[in-house]
Amino acid sequence: MGNSQSPPADPRFSSATRAFTQKDLEDLNSLFVSLAAQSKSNNEYISLSVFQAYFGLKSSLGERLFDLVTQQRKDNKLTFHDLVIAKSVYEKGTRDDIEEFIYQLLNVTGDGVVGRCDIESVLAAILRSIFSLEASNPGLNSHREIINVFLSSAKFSKVVEGAAEKSMSFEDFRSWCALLPSVRKFLGSLLIPPDAGRLGSQVPQLVHGDNINPDLILLREEYAWHIGGALPHHELVEWKLLYHSAINGMSFNTFLGSTSNGEGPTILIIKDKDGYIYGGYASQPWERHGDFYGDLKSFLFQLYPKASIFKPTGANNNVQWQALMWVRPSLAPLLEVLASPRPIAYSQK
Repeated sequence: MGNSQSPPADPRFSSATRAFTQKDLEDLNSLFVSLAAQSKSNNEYISLSVFQAYFGLKSSLGERLFDLVTQQRKDNKLTFHDLVIAKSVYEKGTRDDIEEFIYQLLNVTGDGVVGRCDIESVLAAILRSIFSLEASNPGLNSHREIINVFLSSAKFSKVVEGAAEKSMSFEDFRSWCALLPSVRKFLGSLLIPPDAGRLGSQVPQLVHGDNINPDLILLREEYAWHIGGALPHHELVEWKLLYHSAINGMSFNTFLGSTSNGEGPTILIIKDKDGYIYGGYASQPWERHGDFYGDLKSFLFQLYPKASIFKPTGANNNVQWQALMWVRPSLAPLLEVLASPRPIAYSQK
């Protein structure tokens, strides 16, 4: 099966095969044979260019993934044994195994230090892949602000001898992934073919009226992708604008009328007078209650100037509450609410 030129008695390969069913191995072999044929390698290996094209990673991130999968041999040859061993660790391993692999993946320069430049490169590659931007496309420059927003939530606490800046430690990496689950999902699914519904790549379709000035909308596609990292797949199809304070006015009754008739979750987004953008995902419809209600599927998030998601601690059930008074306009100049497929709503103020 696969590359007949590979050493027959590789203990890592023998151990890795036990993580898969026979059907899984046959499917992997079929994939390998197909990509090896495209590599014109006489069924011996997959080349870097074919690997990058198939998995949709034409960037330094794709090169680094190929380097790790080929066990850093630097020979530009990915064998069947390499593929099985890598997928057994990256997809079938323990949480620690998988996250150690991803942590090494972040070090795109391969120098053993996960620095700020590495993270910038990874974020640029992620946005390029999700939003179909070419490396030379000027559109990537418009993502510079978004890259900085995601980068702002990262910590670099590890002191490296001889280095001018601190680097990201493994614990820094884990904390960053907790704040940015969309990044963690994407980086944990790179060996899944893009056309197979790769996790972390879904961007909800944002629906609002044609007569709305796009400059008024707070929820950019990149922000929606960030929020969607904390949501199940079925809630990432379509998000419809229900209410916007710049369009519908600051009436609390209008807000209630726009958001209280749905049967599904909503996303509330606020831009305050200082330019900060943040909000929350409410898993249950907005209703007038005398006390807190809701469940632990709800969460809070930041969008600007840094991106973060904050899940409930579970210390109590004080999740949702609808008061009888409105937010002071001076505190929230813009409010936006959306709804999703069930539907989920989003609104802005």
